[in-house]
Amino acid sequence: MIPRLISAKDSSLHQTDAFTRRLSALGFGGDVEMDNGARTVASTDNSIYQVKPTAILYPRGVEDLKIIAKAISEPAFSDLVIAPRGGGTGTNGQSLTSGVVVDCSRHMNRILEIDPVRKIARVEAGVVKDQLNKALKPYGLFFAPELSTSNRATIGGMISTDACGQGSCLYGKTSNHVLGLHVVLSDASDWWSRPLAETELEEIKARDDRIGEIHRVVDAIARDKSELIAATFPKLNRYMTGYNLAHIRRDDGLFDLNAVLCGSEGTLALIAEAELNVLPIPAHSALINIRYNNFNIALEDARQLVALKVASVETVDEKVLGLAKGDIVWSSIARFFPEDASGSANGINIVEVLADNRDELERKLADVTAALDDLSAACHKGYTVAHEKTEIEAIWSMRKRAVGLLGNVEGPVRPVPFVEDTAVPPEHLAAYIGEFRALLDAEGLDYGMFGHVDAGVLHVRPALDLTRADHQPLIRKISDGVVALTRKYGGVLWGEHGKGVRSEYVPEYFGELYPSLQDIKHAFDPEDRLNPGKIASGASRPLLKIDEVSLRGDFDRIIGNDIRAAFDNSAYCNGNGACFDFDATSPMCPSFKATSDRRYSPKGRAALMREWLRLLAERKVDPRREAVVLRRGNPFGVLLRRIANSLNPANRNDFSHEVRAAMDTCLACKACAGQCPVKVSVPAFRSKFLELYYGRYLRPFKDPIVAAIETTLPLMARFKLGYNLLTGSTAGQGLMRLAGLTALPAMPAVSLEREAARLGVQVATPERLRKLSTEERAQAVVIVADVFSTYFDPAVVIAALKLALKMGFKPLLAMSENNGKALHVHGYLGRFEKAAAKSRDYLDRISQMSIPLVGIDPSMTLTYRSEYAALPSAKLHAPVLLLQEWLAANIDRISASEAVPHERFTLLAHCTERTNAPAALKQWSVLFVKLGIKLDMADVGCCGMAGTFGHEVRNRALSEKLYAMSWRDRIAENGNQTVVMATGFSCRSQAAKIDHQIIPHPIEILERLVD
Repeated sequence: MIPRLISAKDSSLHQTDAFTRRLSALGFGGDVEMDNGARTVASTDNSIYQVKPTAILYPRGVEDLKIIAKAISEPAFSDLVIAPRGGGTGTNGQSLTSGVVVDCSRHMNRILEIDPVRKIARVEAGVVKDQLNKALKPYGLFFAPELSTSNRATIGGMISTDACGQGSCLYGKTSNHVLGLHVVLSDASDWWSRPLAETELEEIKARDDRIGEIHRVVDAIARDKSELIAATFPKLNRYMTGYNLAHIRRDDGLFDLNAVLCGSEGTLALIAEAELNVLPIPAHSALINIRYNNFNIALEDARQLVALKVASVETVDEKVLGLAKGDIVWSSIARFFPEDASGSANGINIVEVLADNRDELERKLADVTAALDDLSAACHKGYTVAHEKTEIEAIWSMRKRAVGLLGNVEGPVRPVPFVEDTAVPPEHLAAYIGEFRALLDAEGLDYGMFGHVDAGVLHVRPALDLTRADHQPLIRKISDGVVALTRKYGGVLWGEHGKGVRSEYVPEYFGELYPSLQDIKHAFDPEDRLNPGKIASGASRPLLKIDEVSLRGDFDRIIGNDIRAAFDNSAYCNGNGACFDFDATSPMCPSFKATSDRRYSPKGRAALMREWLRLLAERKVDPRREAVVLRRGNPFGVLLRRIANSLNPANRNDFSHEVRAAMDTCLACKACAGQCPVKVSVPAFRSKFLELYYGRYLRPFKDPIVAAIETTLPLMARFKLGYNLLTGSTAGQGLMRLAGLTALPAMPAVSLEREAARLGVQVATPERLRKLSTEERAQAVVIVADVFSTYFDPAVVIAALKLALKMGFKPLLAMSENNGKALHVHGYLGRFEKAAAKSRDYLDRISQMSIPLVGIDPSMTLTYRSEYAALPSAKLHAPVLLLQEWLAANIDRISASEAVPHERFTLLAHCTERTNAPAALKQWSVLFVKLGIKLDMADVGCCGMAGTFGHEVRNRALSEKLYAMSWRDRIAENGNQTVVMATGFSCRSQAAKIDHQIIPHPIEILERLVD
């Protein structure tokens, strides 16, 4: 039996507990989290390291930051340290700490001012870059530094690492766009740091406080060490991030303390607000996508492309390109990277061309393509050009996802970041990479590469399994080798992603100038309380070393590779944070979007699951074996054990409860399974967890009701009047709420059974199908109507049958076999396997007669491709097609009636369909185009219903919040000249329940329009 899991208490928690009480006494208004689950989630980022903090603080504003600084400076808390955290996607452990994390992303995420005339934006530190650009877009402006993590990177985090990415040769780094910083110092004083004229600087230096001391120290170093500074800092686009003494004196003579603050990784001050320079959005753009047989040739060719004055050149190697082909974005960009007789490309360059007008853009494109077409200099296999905005965004999306895609490989040996943002002069890049590759090849390692070749930056991730004793030492060996290589070619180890744990190499790089960095650190933070051990530090808290900080692999070794592999990539989440997407119209991850709680994200849930597996492994418990024992156990004995455990006070602190709380907010929409670059599928491992958790503890009363829905609905349909009275009356609704259920749909008067009989449609029994002639089978199609569509939404099934008849087919209805999705979602895996195996047997008998199977609801239909496919006993031999897949395959049978409607048609897709079958989703557009109608595919997030999720009382408020975030406005468009459609039954139920709107399924519209 799964034991009670209690993590060992950290002795420092007692001091942190006293510290948080002191914060409260001082008036701290933010959130404080000290539970093991929250600290576990904050213990990792996108690096190879794992360090658990003692608490996470979520301040609400600058006053809360000052309270934090004031409290921690008190003698009672002299052993505590703090570290700021932005999006938590750092690759070098910059925000990892054994102290207290300060996270501004939850509450300090307001855009305070946009001045379109002066082209200035003022924001709080927790604002996400794409969030800011979305607000700037109506003014024709944008915040320039482009990052692969732009949909979750906070402005505070960007400033702390002086982030940049694609297009930096044109737009520079974050620091090039910072006009002012509102910071809080370790003595609780706050300061707006802006460029200063000489007289202003002298006035501030005369102050007898921390601010005056800082300006005196930094100014003295900038003046007295100017020659040493010039000799130390390389002349690179990607110069060293943090403590940037080379740019303290600007070209206009102003003193700019922000050059030191940008890139300082929270070691000098806490960032509260930033005043930023924003730029006009380029009027016109295009991408030239060039394919190569050899990646080294792509690197060499990039130099020639840069000379053509293009905006940027990005390079992707064959490893990343191959992984991209299996990703959700590939279907939308595949035509730009065609294969030829020699096969696919072994490297690509993506060249960006920008212009203020169309004529200028065409001239620039002509210059580049003429150079590419020059046969005497041709070294590529071909190229394509993307002009449309949607095409350009899709290609950039692939490039942005490269960092995550490298984690999407099988097995424990995976590309990991620890030497992945080196920068060298672009003219040396090809030679440098050649030696870099030789270094990795000598160790027999695989690796992936991508980067910004125009700036001399290439991201390289060697593939290692850091649970292996022979692989861990390679971190040191390779790092030292790469440091030597960057020095040889006049580059730096940290060209883009900051120093963090790799700060041990700072003294070597800065040499005689390093003591000056320590002086700056001491001036800002005399007691070394702000993110110590990074960049510069005193003797009391020395710099961290790359092989002395605990690795994720140390924890994973305890779990073991077999168990890691058995739990659906939960233990292989690489922390890239794609699930932290701020955008309400993006499907992943709805529960995180609505709560801003990182535990309620795929990354958070994966971290909790991984810790749960580790705690089990420490107790020598194999959860796979426990699941088998549980399924074979005596049900009465299991129930008694669950009752006893649920009532036992000793179980209150079981870590399993924290894991379950995070799993409870999962909508099981499977957006993570489709959109996560590493394919971390929360619904898959959630079901396995719930099965084991509820083998120990009592289930909520609503669980067995929901689990039995497929078997009880046919019975309830016989008493339709009584069911509708129960769900529609105040008393009945109150009774259902006591059971934990709410917002249940009514059963319509229409009966699928009666309407099918009227249409002459029969049930597809194996005996009946065997009697069909060869010709009849060629015209047959079996509609697999799920139980929800059958009894709650029969009009959709009827429309599908009518359309099939219009197209000349002989439709039949599948027998009422249980799909089992509800069983899987709630962790009844033993019962799910039995239901799935029975359904598989029936559907396979039909498909073996070469009769297509077509599902109705996308979520239920895609269960056959994911949950069934994961079971050897239930994998189907032929797929159950989505409606649009079958219709598109037979589109030649569709013809429009003479009158094309004048309405505008908008489709809101089910999130599971949108993220797990993106190519199929586009087929709806193809079908409507055949009828002469342009279909608007709306960008919306999750409707909040997601199967049974929105029908549960505990989830209803969250469900309605999600609906309001992106669906409400689109549903409001329905009527007059706009017809809004939705493919998901749960989505249409949500619209009916909240907005009292009857939203049609696209099949209903097609059936009406087809002649």
